[in-house]
Amino acid sequence: MVKTFLGAAILASSLFIAPVAWASGNEHVVDDATVETPGVCHLEAWTTRFSPRQGLVNLSPACTRKAWPRLELGAGIQHAWTADGASDTLAGPALKLNLLPEEKGLGLGLAGSAAYSVRAGRLETAGLIVPLTIPVGQRLRINLNAGWSYSRVAARRDAAFYGAQAELSLTRDLTLMAESFRRGGSRPGGQLGLRWNPAGGRFDFDFVAGRRIDGDSPRAVSLGVTVRR
Repeated sequence: MVKTFLGAAILASSLFIAPVAWASGNEHVVDDATVETPGVCHLEAWTTRFSPRQGLVNLSPACTRKAWPRLELGAGIQHAWTADGASDTLAGPALKLNLLPEEKGLGLGLAGSAAYSVRAGRLETAGLIVPLTIPVGQRLRINLNAGWSYSRVAARRDAAFYGAQAELSLTRDLTLMAESFRRGGSRPGGQLGLRWNPAGGRFDFDFVAGRRIDGDSPRAVSLGVTVRR
């Protein structure tokens, strides 16, 4: 998706200067081209802190039906708050279509999302992104994103979005992730993180640290968990 996480991050910082109303799966900003395994559902949950009193929490369920093996149907709910007491909750759909499986040597997808303010009842963020996944050997994947994003509270409401991410398998259970991204009109941001998938099972645990993930805040730390069934 672009991710609703990117939109919520922009909201969390913009609440200081705008009315309260403010987008890979999980807390990563750059997405890959793959969808969830057909017949499997997952729930991604994470929290991000920009400072001790400013941050967001997120819940993102998604499923891929066996009848539609290339379409992932999902949703996102984010709650963001700031030190001065401003807060808002966003909710909306998230869809991802796999156009070309990664097993073909190059993965290609189309991801879209939208988020509405629960309090104000209006569209706050949206995005339409083309994710490209390039496998490099058995241990390395490169993900590239390009597309459009909308943020009601940003200085530039409609803007291009682009980013790149590298995923390196350190062991069977541990993956290192590094990414850089930018939304038009904002400064570039980046994140570095680790994902632990114990015994290759149905749980993932993430620890991610970044700078300017909303285009402004100097630092952010995220903790996340994904569970599949």
